Amino acid sequence: MNIFLAILVFSIIVIVHEFGHFIVAKINKVGVIEFSLGMGPRLITLGNTPDGRRLLFLKKSKYFEEHPEYNDNTLYSWKLLPFGGSCMMLGEEEEVEDERAFGKKSVYARMAIIFAGPFFNFILAFILALIVIGFGGYDTPVVDTVTEGMPMEAAGIQPGDVITEINGRDILLSRELAQYLQFYPLSDEPVHLAYERNGVEKEITVTPEIVKGTDGTSEYKLGFVYNQQARTKVSGISVVTRAAYEVKYWIFATIESLGQMIQGKVSPKDIAGPVGIVQVVGKAVENTKSSGLSVVTLMLLNISILLTANLGVMNLLPIPALDGGRLLFLIIEWIRRKPLNQKIENYVNVTGFMLLMGLMVLILVNDVIKLF
Repeated sequence: MNIFLAILVFSIIVIVHEFGHFIVAKINKVGVIEFSLGMGPRLITLGNTPDGRRLLFLKKSKYFEEHPEYNDNTLYSWKLLPFGGSCMMLGEEEEVEDERAFGKKSVYARMAIIFAGPFFNFILAFILALIVIGFGGYDTPVVDTVTEGMPMEAAGIQPGDVITEINGRDILLSRELAQYLQFYPLSDEPVHLAYERNGVEKEITVTPEIVKGTDGTSEYKLGFVYNQQARTKVSGISVVTRAAYEVKYWIFATIESLGQMIQGKVSPKDIAGPVGIVQVVGKAVENTKSSGLSVVTLMLLNISILLTANLGVMNLLPIPALDGGRLLFLIIEWIRRKPLNQKIENYVNVTGFMLLMGLMVLILVNDVIKLF
């Protein structure tokens, strides 16, 4: 069941991404050869012919090469491996003397087509955020308990106060506070906090205190617990603004996580691939199923927001074979006022794709090792 839910989430995110490429390609009158969900051999293909649509099963590329009646229409395929997808366009990888070819369109049209995939991921994240916040509200960093004799109690913090800022970083969601404390652990340096009590904004500066744990280790603490499950309901235009903020949060959280990983502050072991995400979905379903179907659904939508925003950002990285790498080539072409050598671009993209597949294998191995 968990695998099915994870595949369902993946499939929706991927098909929306590819649909972004597809619809903008169609708008710009680019010939789309095939629009597919999944990778590997075709299971089912819907082929358009002059005399109508035909549902085809287990057809290889050779079949379509032998049936030219499909050449001028788009094939819609569902493939064996439930990961990834594609929007194959005419003249995308080679030079084709056809006005419908991708390479024959203006650099602006091609940039729009490539950017549309990640952009549609952000649109999906926004739509899902509208649903989640409209029905469930947003998580608020409300102080739950204050430890007696610790710095936060001495500073006057009380249960019910809402943290709104830490060291100049605005805080709206409890996840933002958790992320900040994860990336920037407490030390003996003073911490500036802003909080709200009964609609009144207040500011304090507190110095963390080192505390010994039962296992003998020591860490700096402020002495408070905030409720990460508390949610604030909003309505009307606030739902829209909060949904936009939610998308912004996940975009910048992904970027900051990448920065932390580059700096070595995040271990590669913390990176999750498909197997790791199935585990996350499984644990989340297990933890919320007692609360009812509506809570489980909102939880899955929340995970989907994270994943689709993450996919949008990752695809925009200037890495060969990703949308960001292709956009980089198009920007260079726009600056040079002439296209790059097609063979060189294809070579770089193929090399990048191979390296990307290698990375995916390493992440998969890492996922499997963590299972045991």
